[in-house]
Amino acid sequence: MTWTFTDDVDTFLDAAGASLAARPAENTVVLTVTATLRRHGPHAFGDHAPVLGWWRGADGEVAGTVLRTPPHPATLNALVPEAVGPLMAALHLTHVNADLATARAVAAHWPGHRVEEEQRLYRLGELVPPSPAPGGRARAATPADRELLLDWFPAFSAEAGGPGRSPARYARAVDERTAEGRLTLWEDGGLPVSMAGVSPRIAGVARVAPVYTPPEHRGRGYAAAVTAEVSRAARDAGADEVLLYTDLANPTSNGVYTRIGYRPVSDRLLISARESDE
Repeated sequence: MTWTFTDDVDTFLDAAGASLAARPAENTVVLTVTATLRRHGPHAFGDHAPVLGWWRGADGEVAGTVLRTPPHPATLNALVPEAVGPLMAALHLTHVNADLATARAVAAHWPGHRVEEEQRLYRLGELVPPSPAPGGRARAATPADRELLLDWFPAFSAEAGGPGRSPARYARAVDERTAEGRLTLWEDGGLPVSMAGVSPRIAGVARVAPVYTPPEHRGRGYAAAVTAEVSRAARDAGADEVLLYTDLANPTSNGVYTRIGYRPVSDRLLISARESDE
């Protein structure tokens, strides 16, 4: 029983890829992050190289993974209990995003830890378009929307409490998603008022993100409408499952998604060590 660590995404996926793909919903973030690392190299998310690791149990099978792409928290997935202590001894972790059982096991090593965010994974069931529908219509983002999207992406990240990205990384995300048809705008009266994106389909799964409506356009149903549209399109394009994550501290967004047909799958915690534990 041991951890193995690497900074090479292909080595990681050769070892753990089949295990991750066997449960693509629960592992959706790891699958999309590793796809980005494969596409853009080890510095796709920041200046430091990633740390990728997997735990093998006594039977030789992979039984949990860790993925750290600074400055983002380490993502832990489905660790068996006996893997947590050795992981904490091997890596200096200060922030983790993990399923509830794993997060609680990590928290036992961090007296006085803080819960930074509670997240819920939702899966699309029967899609229910919003009724009444808001004014306007959906359309694909185009290069002409670039400057607007370069304002909206950092605004979304700031509201979500993320670490942010360099301007070049925001530009890459906007340009890539626009070119691949993975960004949709809701337009009302000729004015873009909301956006929703979708991840590439991996292991049959697509994940909706980001979803953003500027404050001045909120409360009119635009987010529900544009989310419903990208969800429908992802399913029509062949996704077996369409997922999204929410912050449980935001009852408005959780209500929006459940009304259009999303159903809870599982919860995760983002926790951090207090300074004396770091």
